[in-house]
Amino acid sequence: MAGSTYKIIELVGTSDTSWEEAAKTAIETATGSLKDLRVAEVTRLDVTLTEGKITSYRTRLSVSFKYQAS
Repeated sequence: MAGSTYKIIELVGTSDTSWEEAAKTAIETATGSLKDLRVAEVTRLDVTLTEGKITSYRTRLSVSFKYQAS
């Protein structure tokens, strides 16, 4: 059985409605330029505030994808 190699990058997605939507936005955007995404791990959740009110949700993800040597 042959082994595989994966690269891990960090992404931050944003949403006006939820952390889940922020994660979905990050992954959907990444699939436009990265191939063979494997695992996404939520590493941090935060919000941005304006005048004491939540204005957006941010989800930071570590995402792995299969490394393809050129």
